[in-house]
Amino acid sequence: MTLRLPFATALSAIVLTLAPAAQAADYPSRPITLIVPFAAGGPTDVVARTLGAELSKELGQPIVVENRTGAGGTLAAAYVANAEPDGYTYLIHHNGMATATALYSNLKFDPLKSYAYVGEVVDVPMTLLGRKNLPPANMAEFIEYARANADKINLANAGPGAVSQLCGSLLQQALGVKFTTIPYQGTGPAMAALLGEQVDVLCDQTTQTIPHIAAGNVKFYGVTTQERISKLPDAPTLEEQGLKGFEVKVWHGIYAPAGTPPAAVSRFNSALKTALKSPAFTGKMADLGAEIVSEDRQTPESLQKWVKSEIDKWTPVLKAEGMNVN
Repeated sequence: MTLRLPFATALSAIVLTLAPAAQAADYPSRPITLIVPFAAGGPTDVVARTLGAELSKELGQPIVVENRTGAGGTLAAAYVANAEPDGYTYLIHHNGMATATALYSNLKFDPLKSYAYVGEVVDVPMTLLGRKNLPPANMAEFIEYARANADKINLANAGPGAVSQLCGSLLQQALGVKFTTIPYQGTGPAMAALLGEQVDVLCDQTTQTIPHIAAGNVKFYGVTTQERISKLPDAPTLEEQGLKGFEVKVWHGIYAPAGTPPAAVSRFNSALKTALKSPAFTGKMADLGAEIVSEDRQTPESLQKWVKSEIDKWTPVLKAEGMNVN
């Protein structure tokens, strides 16, 4: 016996079968929102808006950058984790994606399960600075001074979970000392305190520190990357100067809600790889001291592996510092 489907039913089945392919071919068909967890004008926001302009050219649709600030970036991360997984909402986030599990007890997302990973974008090196009149003239002297005067040293950072806080925590552990830590509401106020000689030491990213280093407004002790950086080619790394294995950098990745169609993620990733090569983007990042990640890191697999490794790296550091926001 042959079962014959009514024409309308058969047609519906065909349409449903072809719909995903049609959607993939048409994607994107409307503006895409890129969520930034931090304030407009900040380093991550600058990366997002510069990148968004290039992505828009590749995707043929506007990239709407939306700032959703608060709770160290976790509000934005939770928003994207719970957004409709249709390929029209993405998140750009930095190291905070990996430190959130150690800092916050009641997260509304899981960094390893709540997202479809897209790829890494740029790294921003960190620098170790002292106030202009801090006695040590170089890193060797700073190490000796820090160990002899730890209880007198004030260490500024941009707040819990900020990369400046992570850098400061790792520095104290590497030196085997405990400074007085003073958190500020962002990198701007922390830098202002250092320039005003209200604090002694600060780790901060090159996007903010290079002008002050060039002007001689601060004592500069080195960069926190494994290799020297192009913007400061003569500046030695902290590892070169005795802190073996010391590495801290601001890294940025892009995420979509878990369940986002693979075709949409693949299309966005392809546009990302092209955007990262554009002269407009590479030129702006070079001005900021940011470094485009290598092609092998511009993949979903690489970003997922990196987030896991960063969680494993920073969780014990933060727990040793007794850091927990809630």
